[in-house]
Amino acid sequence: MPQRTYDVFIIGSGIAGLSLALRLADKADVAVVSKFALTDGGTFYAQGGISAVLDAHDSIASHIEDTMNAGAGLCNPEIVELTVKNGKKCINWLLEQGVSFTEEQTRNGNRQLHLHREGGHSHRRIVHAGDATGKAISLSLIARARAHPNIHMFENHNVIDLLTGKKLGLQNQRAVGAYVLDNNKHQIHAIAARIVVLATGGASKVYLYTSNPNVSTGDGIALAWRAGCRVANMEFIQFHPTCLYHPDANSFLISEAVRGEGGKLILPDGSPFMHKYDAREELAPRDIVARAIDDQIKKHGIDCVYLDISHKSGSFIREHFPTIYQRCLKFNIDITKQPIPVVPAAHYTCGGVLTDSYARTDVPGLYAIGEVACTGLHGANRMASNSLLECLVFAERASQDIGRILDEIPAPPVLPPWDESQVSDSDEEVVVSHNWDELRRFMWDYVGIVRTDKRLARAMHRIELLQDEIAEYYGNFRITSDLLELRNLVIVGELIIRCAQHRKESRGLHYTLDYPEPDTSKPPQNTILKPPDPHPPT
Repeated sequence: MPQRTYDVFIIGSGIAGLSLALRLADKADVAVVSKFALTDGGTFYAQGGISAVLDAHDSIASHIEDTMNAGAGLCNPEIVELTVKNGKKCINWLLEQGVSFTEEQTRNGNRQLHLHREGGHSHRRIVHAGDATGKAISLSLIARARAHPNIHMFENHNVIDLLTGKKLGLQNQRAVGAYVLDNNKHQIHAIAARIVVLATGGASKVYLYTSNPNVSTGDGIALAWRAGCRVANMEFIQFHPTCLYHPDANSFLISEAVRGEGGKLILPDGSPFMHKYDAREELAPRDIVARAIDDQIKKHGIDCVYLDISHKSGSFIREHFPTIYQRCLKFNIDITKQPIPVVPAAHYTCGGVLTDSYARTDVPGLYAIGEVACTGLHGANRMASNSLLECLVFAERASQDIGRILDEIPAPPVLPPWDESQVSDSDEEVVVSHNWDELRRFMWDYVGIVRTDKRLARAMHRIELLQDEIAEYYGNFRITSDLLELRNLVIVGELIIRCAQHRKESRGLHYTLDYPEPDTSKPPQNTILKPPDPHPPT
């Protein structure tokens, strides 16, 4: 296939990737690739909203303090301040892009944005579009991007590997493009660019139970690791406390805003329990609530706990949570009259590719924005609704830096074509599905909400066996999207385990029975892993 060349190549079509594309499109030729449909990423399924200081009774200092407290000592204060201060500006930018957020009428008859309150926040500061905020944002940004002549969007394209000067035998290590699998035509071609941006989202599909869509397989983290980027804080996987417990629900998320509006967590007999774990009860940060639910499930030998908002009026519930109300009705659960069965599920990757305040990675010309990145905002635990804010802020920061240097960057080199002469079609696809299932099951069992040294060692042993099998399979057969995701997921699993083994304490989202308290003998440290030297792609 002929090489395609652009100024900027963005991998991922969520809020981070599309907002960057729109900010750059007037001065650059931009390509955006989406692994499947443009709406298949995590943004589209985000329910809660975006945190920003908009209320007169709120303050920048309060939002900073809440974020720092949730991050359990590992947030970067400068990054937190930078992010929070840009919140209002980012909301205004989304309004300019046509996003319709939920409003309310004030006492004097004016209209203003309605603000939710969620766990960890001391004020109402969550801007939202009902309980389907991500969908509203995604559809607006996609429409804007489709209408721009300088944005070229490719659906059903899966990136195989990044290409750098070093991998091509050149003197520099600069990112120059990638090999991409066209899932529609089953063809592989090269995309070259002056700038490459990872906006691929998180990695929660490495766990058996997750609130994430199927595309969240840690592709960007694995791509960056193989290209030579450091990765940090992968032990901090956030488990959302409340996903709908039903065999056919596919881990449907019950927004934290339900608890923010007064929802109570109860046992099957109706008794509450959060008061036993934290004075903030249902509004405690997610790590505390998830561990509390996990503890109650194990202690009582039950399948789930319940989230009850039925004490609110039916009209209030239907107005504020229409998506959740309708989804639960499909499973014969009327949340205006009944509590919702819930369990924790893997939800958000707080660590990722290490970046600076302009989203630059260790590899020149390679940026990472959104959940794929570790900026220092979240520390050991992400506070609710800070994630979409981070996407917007660092997309803008990256656009500033890229716009400043783009004209100085030479055109990328001609990339060598992909070579499939030594491989054949697989007659053992069951190997991929089996290994995929095994990986996700032992990650859930051994590297989940509560960990031990023994569980982590067992998981690492299994990771090493899987890596050998996957490498052999990858080297002998033509690639498929499932194989690429499995290859990336096993790297992500290894990085999570290695970071967890390195941290000899419990902090934030990392809780281990062997070290149940934070280590107060020294200042908190980030866990940073350095990859081996990158090799030419095979």
